Amino acid sequence: MSADTASDAGLPVAPPRGALVPRLITAFSGTVGVAVKLTLLSISNALAAWAAYVLLDRRQWIGLAVLIAATAAIDALYFRKHALPAKFLVPGVLFLVCFQIVPIIYTVDVAFTNYSTGHITSKSSAIKQIELTSLQPPPNGKQYFMAPAHDSGGHLVLILKDQVGGKTFVGTQKGLTPLPQSDVTASALGITAAKGYTIIKGTELFALDQTLRNFHVPTTGQSSITPQTISTAAELEPTLRYDPKANTFTRISDGAVFHDNGTGSFVHGALELEPGWKTSIGFHNFGKILASKSLRGPFFRIFIWTVTFAASTVFLSFFAGLLLAIVLNKKGLRFQRTYRSLILIPWAVPSFLSLLVWQGLLNDDFGVVNRLFHINIPWLFDANWAKVAVILVSFWMSVPYFFLVSMGALQSIPEELNEAAEVDGGGPTQIFRRVTLPLVLVATSPLLIASFAFNFNNFNNIYLLTQGGPTQTNQPIAGATDILISYTYKLAIATGKGQDYGLASAVSIIIFVIVATISAVSFSRTKALENIN
Repeated sequence: MSADTASDAGLPVAPPRGALVPRLITAFSGTVGVAVKLTLLSISNALAAWAAYVLLDRRQWIGLAVLIAATAAIDALYFRKHALPAKFLVPGVLFLVCFQIVPIIYTVDVAFTNYSTGHITSKSSAIKQIELTSLQPPPNGKQYFMAPAHDSGGHLVLILKDQVGGKTFVGTQKGLTPLPQSDVTASALGITAAKGYTIIKGTELFALDQTLRNFHVPTTGQSSITPQTISTAAELEPTLRYDPKANTFTRISDGAVFHDNGTGSFVHGALELEPGWKTSIGFHNFGKILASKSLRGPFFRIFIWTVTFAASTVFLSFFAGLLLAIVLNKKGLRFQRTYRSLILIPWAVPSFLSLLVWQGLLNDDFGVVNRLFHINIPWLFDANWAKVAVILVSFWMSVPYFFLVSMGALQSIPEELNEAAEVDGGGPTQIFRRVTLPLVLVATSPLLIASFAFNFNNFNNIYLLTQGGPTQTNQPIAGATDILISYTYKLAIATGKGQDYGLASAVSIIIFVIVATISAVSFSRTKALENIN
């Protein structure tokens, strides 16, 4: 039966053999399509159920409500027979929200907090940690061999043996009870058995790690026996006492009071208890950037170098790529495809590998560059030569991209324009300056601005090649080739007493504002958006 006859008879018509997409659509329609849809939705709902359990356990009610609403909406959408465009748009929108919008909102939120090393947990957790770390051995405090065990009622107890006197005890959260030494069996490995008690061993023992940390056996005064490892315990007493009503810690030895300073720490003068907790501190991080000499001092020098690095890389690479595109766009050139392929090699190799290779090639003593040209240039150890090296390597990696961009722009220019310019008496230079370059810039200006923004934050090219160095004698943190993003990394992550994520987020916002301003001004000057529209 022919296709026309089948169509007239009302039967489904199979698509032609060469039409791959229609054949796939036909294959995944009907029962097969429903089965695939149910499978994918089942997987999605299973992941949502797992995420809901995690959010419920952490008491994240807002996130839980959003998750339930989104899951229900997705299920309802994909079971509808209509709204076909929405079925394709929803996955893209979800990925956009998860990987673009949420990280941006989170970064802005962190910028207004003290989120950093020592200020990660909640206030209640920080108070518990301070209380635990304040425990110290009292005078003549005893040390014990220990074995966690269950009594006849299944309750957790500690079988203890004094390391000095050899006396044995059963420890509960109510106190110590003497235990006859004959009822306890011990070896070089520790306590192995106790009459009337079941010693906890194996995986069950390691699962009690958190429980043992909070298990205290009171002795005399404020002292208590606290497990130190899974087989030892020690008598400890607190050196700090927390008052929930006053929200203060008091040092027992001298009565010094540590108050909540409002920025996530208990302090007494210059002394600060650790750990602190994560809390909102307003614009403190932004004020710190302006007030701190270590942050403000080299900022403008690094800013000027960042602009110089980004602009030099973009414009040198663009004009080199455009020149190569003009040369290799000529008809009748032999080995044209080979030349084009060779130019694309730097772009095909992963950038981090290229940067590490260039780091070796530019080595002062063993580098191929110095040996090949019989020169002795300190590429990576002199401030000025290191800047030259960074620009040259970035130039080498960027030329293939601008070569492809320029090649596409050149091939989109109608030949009639060049022929008309020749008829009007224009020479090659005039045709390039008045016809070719303006038309190429119309197509590539947005890409030039985007490339500038990319190089403004090109952390890899700086850190993998020079680590921001060489170091400066008067500026121990900021190196000669550091740009704003690598300087931020050093300030917030690689130096100081730990990681300061709040400060890093604040500087990231400032960098975004700078790049956005430069890009907006560039767009308005080039009128690229109007040309595109």
